Parts: sequence; structure tokens; C-alpha cells
Amino acid sequence: MRKPKHVAAASLSGTKIEVTAQVTNLPTREFSPSALRVSAEAAGALAPAAEPETTKGRDGQNLVTEDVTVVEGDVATISCRVKNSDDSVIQLLNPNRQTIYFRDFRPLKDSRFQLVNFSNSELRVSLTNVSISDEGRYFCQLYTDPPQEIYTTITVLVPPRNLVIDIQKEIAIEGEEIELNCTAMASRPATTIRWFKGNKELTGKSEVEQWSDMYTVTSQLVLKVGREDDGVPVICLVDHPAVKDLQTQRYLEVMYKPQVRVSQNYPVQGLTREGEPLELTCAAFGKPQPTDMRWLRVDDEMPQHVVVSGSNLLISNLNKTDNGTYRCEASNAVGKSHADYMLFVYDPPTTIPPPTTTTTTTTTIPTTITDTTATTEPAVHGFTQLPNSAEELDYGDLSDSRAGEEGAIRSVDHAVVGGVVAVVVFAMLCLLIILGRYFARHKGTYFTHEAKGADDAADADTAIINAEGGQNNSEEKKEYFI
Repeated sequence: MRKPKHVAAASLSGTKIEVTAQVTNLPTREFSPSALRVSAEAAGALAPAAEPETTKGRDGQNLVTEDVTVVEGDVATISCRVKNSDDSVIQLLNPNRQTIYFRDFRPLKDSRFQLVNFSNSELRVSLTNVSISDEGRYFCQLYTDPPQEIYTTITVLVPPRNLVIDIQKEIAIEGEEIELNCTAMASRPATTIRWFKGNKELTGKSEVEQWSDMYTVTSQLVLKVGREDDGVPVICLVDHPAVKDLQTQRYLEVMYKPQVRVSQNYPVQGLTREGEPLELTCAAFGKPQPTDMRWLRVDDEMPQHVVVSGSNLLISNLNKTDNGTYRCEASNAVGKSHADYMLFVYDPPTTIPPPTTTTTTTTTIPTTITDTTATTEPAVHGFTQLPNSAEELDYGDLSDSRAGEEGAIRSVDHAVVGGVVAVVVFAMLCLLIILGRYFARHKGTYFTHEAKGADDAADADTAIINAEGGQNNSEEKKEYFI
């Protein structure tokens, strides 16, 4: 037991490589605390000469570890674990194969490595303030016969350092296309950029540039804007494993021409009738706000009795000559637009004069019967029932404008019906006249007194002479047929 220790000490004073080799090849039961300390110092100065078996995930491997992914500036924890511990020595090496920890001793002078846990079955070390230079493979070694080794990989994520939206035009006009660019600089790995307009996701075109181990991504979005986009945010959102909810936004400012609307103030509902007033109001909204607003009559001059006051148009007494289309125009720096109101003046409501009381007398003439008994019916006097008041006759005139419109429609229907009836009656009269003339011309055979007395005459001449209608009596009696 003592002889190997002395050999190790002597070898340490002579050649450090030889010391390391002898300490590594010694069985675990022959190590003492002093020998372990010496071996640790030697391992920190130079990597072991022996090449241990390097495996990862192989069945039967006694060492276990996991890969580590960490964000730049955070803490990474490396764990080397032994499945079946036999008190063998565990050590951790960096990507340059320099010993970080030999058991619980740290030969490496990097104070960012700190021991978290040490036992016969685990060596756990933390690395604070991780940087890109710390990325790579770290080796766990177990000093058995033969030695075993397994590696773990540290991956360092770098979030975008800056996220900026550049817009082609600060103020756009309705219908134009604008270009927006979102840039995510110095990230690792490359970021994915997504676009949103309000709650709607849009599709952009991305380009990736690599600088050393870092990536810069620029995404371009071309957007056609309308008046509904004014004040809507355009959002650039970054998808990256090192950061969550990283986004920036710009609000759109869109100029658009006025939107014009004409409303009828009076009459509030119903028809515009002759003799009644009419009031219209014009409302216009735009960006910038409309500065010029005017009324005009399409295809005709504005009537002289029309009063225009700002956005209001007033006709105090409507008549048929006011029929037409009235237009309200509004304009701003972007353009001009208008809204039309078509006016049709209806006839005024008709009024019925109050009725007068009339009495009708009916007389029946006595009729004589064959039994010489005369019966006389008395005269019957009747009268037409009058309305209680004139309001009952004017009920239709007191209804609202909608009832007036229905009354106008009914009056048109009555006129049509009256015309049809007149045509039918006229046709019937013409038919009766034609039939009368026809039957009058074709009444049949009729007899006159011209041949009376001709039956007893001996010959024709005597019959003509003796006839009542003969030539001798022709001047005394004449017959006419109509």
C-alpha cells in the first residue's frame, strides 16, 4: 500500500505525465487522500494521457448525463451520475479537455464553475453567466478499469438584442400600398417573425443574414391600406426559444376623403306634401375633417325659396316645382365625395265639406183592383243618418303621414276602377244601340191595306182599281214606315 504512494510522489517531482498515468491506472482501493490531491493537481495542469472509452446512451453504460440548453447570461447545471457506484473517482472536463472538477476539488481557476453536489454517485456543477464561448461538449469521466467517459452538450441561446419596425410612409392615403420592415438583430438561432394587423395575422417575406455565430432576420410586409385601417396597430412578433412575447408595433395613420350622409329632419316620417316644409341635414366625416361643404340641385338650378344654412337645407313651402335631386358635396385635402336626396312632392291631403241634412219623401200611388177595392199605401218619409261631428268625416286627414300615403294609393285605385266601369258602361250602350237597329230592320212580314178588296176582282187591273190603296185613293191615305 505505501510503495505505490511513494512512487507517485517521486514521479510527481520528476515528470507530471508519469504521475498522472500511474495514478490513473491504480486500483481505486489503493488511493489515499494525499494521493488524490496530488493527482487532481496534476490533472488540472494537463489532460490525462490515457484515452478512456467514450460512449453516450449505450446500453450498460455506468455514467449518465443530459444535454443542457441555456439562455446567454443564465446558469447551466451539468450533472455526472453513476448508476452503480463502486466508489470510483468522477471528474468533469471542459471542451478543451481541461479538468473542471476532480471529485470535489476544482483545479480550473474559472470561478464561474461552482460545486452543487458531490457524492459517490453524482458530481453536479453549475456554470453562471453563460456566454457563447462556453458552448460545446463537456465530458464526465469515471476512473474504472477501463475508464469510462460520457459527454454532454451545452447549447447557448441568444435572444434578439433589438426589434425595430421601419415604415415606408408615416402617413398613407386610402388605397395606397405601404411597406413595413421588422428587424430582429443578433440572435441565435435565427428568429421567426410574424405579422399581425389588429387580431388578423398577415404573411411577410423574411431574409436571414449570418454574422459569425449570430443571425439577423429582416421581414418585409406590403400592405394596402383603407380608411378602416386608420389607428389600427401593426404588430411584429418574434418566435424564439430564448424569449417569449417579444414584440413591437406601429399604429397606421391613413388619410381618406369625406364620407357624406344626408338625413331628413322634417317631416320626421311620411310623405313630403305640397304646402308643407322640408328640412335636410348633411353630415360629413373624413381625415382630415372636411372644410368645404355645399348644397346643389342636380341637373337644375336651386329654387329661389330654398334656404341653405351651412349643412342644413330648408324649404318652407313645398310645391311641385321642387321635385328633383338635391346633392350635398364635401371635400378635404384627399378628395371630394357627395350624397344625394331625391325629393318628390305629393298632393296635399283632401278635406271633405261638412254634410247637410236631407229628407227624402217617397209616395205610393193607389192601385185599382178588379173588385173595385182601392188600397192606398201611406207615404214613407226617411232621412239619411248624419255623422256625429265633422271629425268623423276628416278622420283620414288627421292620420299620420303613412295613413295619408295609403289614402293616396286608394284614391289612385278608385280612379282606375271608375275608368274601367265607365268603359264597360259605354260598351254596353253601344251594344244596345246596335242590337236595336238590327231588330228594327228584321221585324218580319207585315200587312198594309193596299190589297184590300182585290180578292173579288175579275182581273188584275180591276183589283188595283178597287183596292183601298189603289191609285184613286193614294192621295187620301198614306202610310209611312220608320
